[in-house]
Amino acid sequence: MNYVDIIKNGIVKENPTFVLMLGMCPTLATTTSALNGMSMGLATMAVLICTNFVISCLKSITPDKVRIPVFIVVIAAFVTILQLIIKAFLPDIDAALGLFIPLIVVNCIILGRAEAFAAKNTPVASLFDGIGIGVGFTLGLTLLGICRELLGSGSIFGFVLVPETYNILLFVLPPGAFITLGFLVAIVNKLKN
Repeated sequence: MNYVDIIKNGIVKENPTFVLMLGMCPTLATTTSALNGMSMGLATMAVLICTNFVISCLKSITPDKVRIPVFIVVIAAFVTILQLIIKAFLPDIDAALGLFIPLIVVNCIILGRAEAFAAKNTPVASLFDGIGIGVGFTLGLTLLGICRELLGSGSIFGFVLVPETYNILLFVLPPGAFITLGFLVAIVNKLKN
């Protein structure tokens, strides 16, 4: 499998949001706006790329008995670095995403890719897998955020497109996340078939 196929696989065939249905907690909770969705996707992608690369480098010296704890420590280290960077340089994003940044440690997308791909492939292939899955997750969260923000607030990335009288508040509330995700998954499934 070449690197372009690995990236395409993460975006289309194994898209975490619309196909694998992984990482639903941040997907549903942080996508009240396009900016929040994109920010969460990019944060997760950064951790995923770094984690995949390091775990792939460590796979030959990691005993099977402590494999999962090593994965968690590596993920936690990168999440901590990311959280400190976001707190220092992007306080608005930190305020918007809050608790969901530290929860990247237990995001099943990252641990799943570490186990399924990084622990079995080369560091470069694992890096590209992180990019592919990360881009797929970011696109999924951004698209969900765009739909919810447009329907619920009448704007996209803060730019008002629809007058306030036409906004449907339901879409910025938790039930709106489920409804929007359901429609987007149905559309993706229809397009794939």
